[in-house]
Amino acid sequence: MNQLAENYWEEIQEILKRYPPDQKRSAVMPLLFLAQRKKNFVNDQSIREISDILQVSPTDVASIAGFYSLFHQEPGGHYRIQVCTDLPCALRGADGFLKALSEYLSIEVGGTTSDGLFSLEEVKCLAACDHAPMFQLQGKGTIRYHQEQTIETAKTIIEGIRQSASLNMEGELS
Repeated sequence: MNQLAENYWEEIQEILKRYPPDQKRSAVMPLLFLAQRKKNFVNDQSIREISDILQVSPTDVASIAGFYSLFHQEPGGHYRIQVCTDLPCALRGADGFLKALSEYLSIEVGGTTSDGLFSLEEVKCLAACDHAPMFQLQGKGTIRYHQEQTIETAKTIIEGIRQSASLNMEGELS
């Protein structure tokens, strides 16, 4: 049984309409994003289900999921903070920024905070070299760039998310 198709049939049909029938394999990225939306990662079952929908091999789908930093094949935090550390960003202080962020969150790069809210990742090239240090924040089905960051501005963003998450949890408890 294809749970992705069962749970998101209408959305899948809308995605597939964007592509000619003989080019439906082009829908792999939107379908990966759809599959990732609930769990914050794409597991092997989702990869098989997408390959079934598109009638391509699971290897084809997995190769796309593995190539882009947009997709995650391992569980992580509700929000993923991805700091670009390629050479141009490193020259603008990205390495020190990543280290300071790691210390602030009390996790190693690649780790997840104890509350499960944030994962911190090092990535290459987010196409904002002239605005480094910068990070991409993925969560709640969105992706946002935060450019020209300092540890203080990043802390403000993180604390805003924590406060919002805390308020949401209180609302769910009442």
